[in-house]
Amino acid sequence: MAITTSINDTTDNTTIASTSSGGSSTTGASSADDLSSSFLTLLVAQLKNQDPTNPMDNSQLTSQLAQISTVSGIEKLNTTLGSISGQITSGSSVQASSLIGHGVMVSGSAILVGSDTDGTVSTTPFGFELETASDTTTATISDSTGKVVKTISLGSQTAGVHSYTWDGTQEDGTKAPDGSYTFSINALNNGQQMVATPLNYALVNGVITSSSGTTALDLGVRGTASVDSVRQIL
Repeated sequence: MAITTSINDTTDNTTIASTSSGGSSTTGASSADDLSSSFLTLLVAQLKNQDPTNPMDNSQLTSQLAQISTVSGIEKLNTTLGSISGQITSGSSVQASSLIGHGVMVSGSAILVGSDTDGTVSTTPFGFELETASDTTTATISDSTGKVVKTISLGSQTAGVHSYTWDGTQEDGTKAPDGSYTFSINALNNGQQMVATPLNYALVNGVITSSSGTTALDLGVRGTASVDSVRQIL
């Protein structure tokens, strides 16, 4: 039983592409033109009906014209920002799509063990992220009942993301039964506990884009995760 195959078989690969409307730019431009026209109409009416003995001075006229320019500029800016936002969303989807079919390390503490028909053992990678370096690092693997089946000394580690593969053997050297296991990481530096975030393997099956424009990775039995939550690509 190959691990990646068992993960794939449990879920459908679904990629949802988002589409954007092409009418927003025209609406924004029309709105800006309408506002400018309204301002000009009011300004002309004001000039026609002003008191001849106390006409509008140049500073007032300049202020009125500046208002027209400002309102028009804001409308065009809003239209531009809307376009940029759409491009960013589209770009995020393209970036996420490039991960389909790849294994990634995300927050979690699961390890799957399986074996092929010839008895070859396969395990999914496990890993962790350290905020600061450690001089002693230990991985403890437990079965579904909580019984410790393997303790692995990983020595000193630098700050950052690290990934490893368990050979699937227990403390007594026998093969661990097929199934799901969990692991924990104990990292010390000069006897003090370091923060170690456990990371487990997941296969990216597809990309999901919500109606609000957010993009998530479909990780099959591992659920979904944002692109930002991926700590390592394998």
